[in-house]
Formats: sequence, structure tokens, C-alpha cells
Amino acid sequence: MAHRPSPSKQKRSMPAPQLDPTVLGDVLRVASASDYTRWEDQIRRTGGCADPVHLSGWVTHKDKATGATLHRYSTAYEPGGRLRIACGNRRASRCPSCAWTYAGDTYHLIRAGLAGDDRRDITAAVRDHPRVFTTLTAPSFGPVHNRPDRGTCRCGTAHASDSGDLGSALDPETYDYAGAVLFNNHAGELWQRFTTRLRRELAIHAGIPRRELGDHLRVSFGKVAEFQKRGALHFHAVVRLDGPDGPCTPPPPWATVDLLTDAIRAAAAHSYTSVSVPAAGEQPARTFRWGRQLDVRPVKAFGDGSDVTEQAVASYVAKYATKAAENTGTLDRRIGELAELDRHRVPDHTRRLITACRELDSLYPDRRLWAWAHMLGFRGHFSSKSRTYSTTLGALRQERADYRASQEATVLGLADREPDTVLVLTDWQYVGHGHTPGEGALAATIARDLQTNRETARDVLKERNSNEGEW
Repeated sequence: MAHRPSPSKQKRSMPAPQLDPTVLGDVLRVASASDYTRWEDQIRRTGGCADPVHLSGWVTHKDKATGATLHRYSTAYEPGGRLRIACGNRRASRCPSCAWTYAGDTYHLIRAGLAGDDRRDITAAVRDHPRVFTTLTAPSFGPVHNRPDRGTCRCGTAHASDSGDLGSALDPETYDYAGAVLFNNHAGELWQRFTTRLRRELAIHAGIPRRELGDHLRVSFGKVAEFQKRGALHFHAVVRLDGPDGPCTPPPPWATVDLLTDAIRAAAAHSYTSVSVPAAGEQPARTFRWGRQLDVRPVKAFGDGSDVTEQAVASYVAKYATKAAENTGTLDRRIGELAELDRHRVPDHTRRLITACRELDSLYPDRRLWAWAHMLGFRGHFSSKSRTYSTTLGALRQERADYRASQEATVLGLADREPDTVLVLTDWQYVGHGHTPGEGALAATIARDLQTNRETARDVLKERNSNEGEW
């Protein structure tokens, strides 16, 4: 299990791409403009966002008592008469910069539920609660090309790690493409049934009635979805047992890691943990369950030779929170027509999954399979958590926004004023998004510089922590 990835590491090791003359000309136009410095400042404030949102408008701060204008800002004096703000897209394929921020938030959200965070009312006592990292897999829909730990693929070939054949069907004519996309489409419901059954299994293993379980403990979790190369979903989840009042209270002594592990295995295998899909047209009735592969490992508070540590688990979940099904070769946006698959050279295995979504859409209209064909049928949240697991992404974003507002108040000389003495008037309008070709090239360079600075600061901090006694 790897630590949180650095999106720019591979890019920096590759030679710089050659710009075509049109892009180069636009780069020179932007860089030579009289307001370039202010444009660059805007882009740096977005983190080098690949598709910033453009706003036009103004904000005025007035003294409530006297009506005097304390400060006024207008985009009329900005480059192009507009203010650029980050798009906030979580997908690394769409905006690496905003995805990096989203991954960071997810990392802190997951780690807070493992190690505690006093700022978010989660004490370090959660480290003593039973915690496991579990992976629920999809069933088989037919044999595919793979890289087994021992031997070769069933096709007799030892595939390279970057082989385009990995995950594709050995026999496309017999592979159950319809079943694969229907499983993805119902995976969220299967997870709900799993968590419901898990609570019942905990009560059974503890020897208490199900209705009394809430008087003894509470189940908390944070999870993320991962697409395999074959286009089927896995769920990775941190599952924790708390006391009846949440993470600030300890669970009963009998609530152990072993009991939690046994309950998870029983819940995943139980017949209740299934979703039935009715027959439609030529499609048979199906009952979906989790795959036979189930991994449940305790999360360690500190390194003891195990790779399932708090930091590693949080990094692992954060990595997949910014990805979708792109590693299968699908598109990262909704598909208007099948002809788009030709233009984007979508691999045959993924094309068949997307085509299955199109063909099944009229048979199961309430499942909206065509609308989610770019996600191979999956329409749930890629990352989610139970209410009491830890903080929320919204709270983390608000904390960042408050910090920036405090910085701005200091710059404007308003930091010493009570908030209720200042009246803030605003008027904003959306006027576009994105970059010109030259702006996009420059923004990508700015994003790489910012990422390099972050990695350098991280490495320095790591070295400082490892040599703490020398500092």
C-alpha cells in the first residue's frame, strides 16, 4: 500500500512537451501582456487550476454605523475584467490541481477518524477502538487477462504491468458485459445491505438482541470505490467500532478487532447481502453478491512492519478519491453518442461495457444506465462516510475559506473590527470558464511549480520529524 501519490513526479521526469506554433504564439501574447503579473497571481491562487471559473462583479465593505466605504473591489481592473476561481473538480483527469486539494481533504478526513483531531472534536482515543481496513470485491463475469503472482496469464503470456490487454476478456463472446454493468449500477445498494447486515452480525457475535446493539456501540466507516482494469468495482473501507455516543466514547470490552473481523466476513457472505435484478427482455434475472475475495486487516496506530498503518490507509483512500473509471479507457465525462468512442479510441473491452449500458437502458429505465455509461453503470458516490466517522469535506473547505477570509481581512485592515460592524455587499455573475491554449500551457507550468514546492516542503518536514532529536 503506497503513501499518498505525488501527481507531478512522473511529469517532472519526462522531457518538456514541444508546443505547437499556435500555442506558443498565445503563450507569448499572455506573457507579454501588461497585466500578466496580476493574471499569474490569480492562477497561483487557484493552485494552477486547469479549468477555472470566471466571475465578473464587485464586493464592497461598509461601516454599518456610518455608512462609510471601508473597501471596494471590482473585477473591472482585473485581466479581461474577470476573476478566476478554482473549478473544484475532484477528477485528476480533469484538473490535477483541484484533485490534489480534494485528495488532501479526503486524506485528513480519513486520518482524523483513525488518529483523532482535537480541532474537529475527535480525540486520539479512537486509536484504541477496533479498526479494520476491508476490501469488498466484485464477482467474476468471465476470465480476463491478468498478472498472477505466480506463473503466467491463462492465455499463456506474461503480461507487462502496462499491457493494454490487462483486464480485458479472454473470450469477449462469452463474457457477461451486461452483468458487469448491472453489478456496478447496484453496488451502492449492495453496500447498504452489507452495512445493515454487519450490525446484525455484530449483535449475533456479541450475544445480544439486535435492537439493543445501539445501547452498546456504534459502527462508523469511511469508504472509497475503485475500478479494476476489468471495469468492475471494489469498495475499500475503514470500519471502526465506537461507544454508543460516537467516537468520543469507548466501545465495550467485548467489541474487539477479531469480533469485528468475524462479523464483516459473516455479513459479506450472508444471503441477505445481495441485490436481485428482475429479468427484462432477453436478460435473465440476476442476484448480485460480493466476490469471493474479501480482505480484512486491522489498522495499526504506528509502524510495526505492517503496511496497514493510519497514514498508509488514509493515503490509499485519498488516492482513489480523485479517480474514476479512467484506468479502463473510458471517458471522464458523459457520452452523447457511441461515435465518441471511436474518436477517443476507447479499448474494445470498455467499449463493450459502454455499449451494454446503452442496450440495457431501455430495459431498466429507472437505473439510468446510459446516463452513467462513462462510469460503466456506476452512479453512486465515489467516497462516502457514516455521519459520526469524522469531520466532513464541507467543514474542511469552510476551515480553509475562513483562513483565507482572515488573511484578506488583515490585508484590508479590517482584522480588528467586529464582524457585525461591517456590512458586506456583493454582486457576482458567471461569465465563462477555462483557458486559452497559451493560458493553459502557462497554468500547467504554474501548477507543476506549486507541486514541486509542496513536495519539497513535505520532504523537509519528513526529514525534520525523523531527526527530531537533532532539531
